[in-house]
Amino acid sequence: MLPRRTLAALVLSGLALSACQQGPTPLTDADRNAIRTVVANFDKAVLAGDWPAVVSVYAADGILLPPNAPAVQGRAAMQSFFSGLPKITAFRQSVVEIGGEGNLAYPRGTYEMTMMPAGAKAPLKDTGKVIAVWRKQPNGSWLVTRVMWNSDLAPASR
Repeated sequence: MLPRRTLAALVLSGLALSACQQGPTPLTDADRNAIRTVVANFDKAVLAGDWPAVVSVYAADGILLPPNAPAVQGRAAMQSFFSGLPKITAFRQSVVEIGGEGNLAYPRGTYEMTMMPAGAKAPLKDTGKVIAVWRKQPNGSWLVTRVMWNSDLAPASR
């Protein structure tokens, strides 16, 4: 029979090892619903042209990866990017799936958008896809750290 101290040390190290072997916790329905709610509020803010509210869903060091443009890093640069867009008259995202675990989520979705570029005779309609990386914050909220999107439309002829 092992001495008590040795037995206790073996039990404690076994518990520590089993705790280390457990993987990250899966996303919960509450996590997925929280992300869907942020996306819905983002859509409303885009339609309202409320760029501070739009930018508030991103982490302070977040990065936008827009199509046909350089990366945009940080909230101030994002606000400048969004405020430079033409008037958006329709905007809606659909979340197709949300993968992830622990404090990391990566939703994939689609978007539909109509905008009126300055001087255009007709509105520009677009549909496309989007993928993002979200991180759960210490307070339980979710913020976007990276996002990339692109159009389903064929490139314009040059």
